[in-house]
Amino acid sequence: MRLETPVRPILLVVACALVDADGRVLIAQRPEGKQLAGLWEFPGGKVEPGETPEETLVRELREELGIETQTACLAPLTFASHSYEKFHLLMPLYVCRKFTGIPQPLDAQALKWVKPTKLRDYDMPPADAPLIPFLIDLL
Repeated sequence: MRLETPVRPILLVVACALVDADGRVLIAQRPEGKQLAGLWEFPGGKVEPGETPEETLVRELREELGIETQTACLAPLTFASHSYEKFHLLMPLYVCRKFTGIPQPLDAQALKWVKPTKLRDYDMPPADAPLIPFLIDLL
């Protein structure tokens, strides 16, 4: 007998491993009042209707961090697929090494540049943590 599992919508969210000249990756702390507040994550956001994942990242990096990049500067690396209680998250992770401006916390979040081997020292959402080994291998 097959058990019925509850239908959960799939949420497409895109994330970026922004890499500086020293090979560090930028992580942002989710601000108070948001789901999973206090956890550290890779910048990004929800893909809006009509947007490609790359267009979403260009927009989100501008809105959240005040930096500019182009879709051609985003290289897909891997993805996460994780079931939360009310939805299933599908999250492509891109790497970006070319951007202009200095990242600023425009969304009231804390920011840190971290060596990939130190990313496990930060509490991350369940979907972000499995991405760390790919960054360690790459950088």
